[in-house]
Amino acid sequence: MQPVTRFAPSPTGRLHLGHAYSALLAHDFARARDGAFLLRIEDIDPGRARAEHVDTIFGDLIWLGLEWDGEVTYQSERLPLYADALERLRAAGLVYPCFCTRADIAASASAPHGPGGAVYPGTCRGLASPDLSLPHAWRLDMAAALGRVATPLAWIDNGVEVIAQPAAFGDVVLARKDAPASYHLAVTVDDAAQGVTDIVRGRDLFAATHVHRLLQALLGLPVPVYHHHALLTDAQGRRLAKRHGAPAIADLRTGGTDPAELVASLRRGELPTGYSLGDA
Repeated sequence: MQPVTRFAPSPTGRLHLGHAYSALLAHDFARARDGAFLLRIEDIDPGRARAEHVDTIFGDLIWLGLEWDGEVTYQSERLPLYADALERLRAAGLVYPCFCTRADIAASASAPHGPGGAVYPGTCRGLASPDLSLPHAWRLDMAAALGRVATPLAWIDNGVEVIAQPAAFGDVVLARKDAPASYHLAVTVDDAAQGVTDIVRGRDLFAATHVHRLLQALLGLPVPVYHHHALLTDAQGRRLAKRHGAPAIADLRTGGTDPAELVASLRRGELPTGYSLGDA
């Protein structure tokens, strides 16, 4: 079967060199195997997504010489898919409404910490008569969900079997108060709907795969092969991130960088001065 990979940026800021590296790896994985490379814009964060960043993403990828196959997919146009998946989980009794704020959770003395930060203490789980007219999120009842699937759950990551341990994340949010789907739900549904066979993405998203593997089992979705890669870091050893002000690809474009030379260097594993690869 020919592989299908994807690059799925969020238009919440300008892409940086770490994005270029990840997109290149996904692109080249597909091209080397006569497969397809898809582009998906994850634009359902109403507070941060910006249309102007979408245009910059297109320009950056074209400048890098990374051509995608087919039409660009926008998560904002796929909301019915997420609603259907959430309704299936709701009908199965696996999600519940949550009215807590982040401050409520942070202030809870009973909130332990897991791989994703504070683990929800279950304050709203089991409410007798929740008022759905109030702003609320939808959380996965982790204990109930794990009781519905055969364990152990596993996935293949860079050729190695990984046993999924989603319980450590607690009752994760699947639909936010201000967004129709969380990252966990949307990306899992999208990858299956688009026929993605191989997910090439940064090591920073490795932990999230534990939750995604559980959602795949609950929704009866296929399990892709994962290829989590090392992250680019700056001179201070920090992974490149928008919030750290990492230099944007757009700045390289306007600064006279030769894109062909840059891409060739990245393919050889040679990084510009001041950058390095973190632990895989």
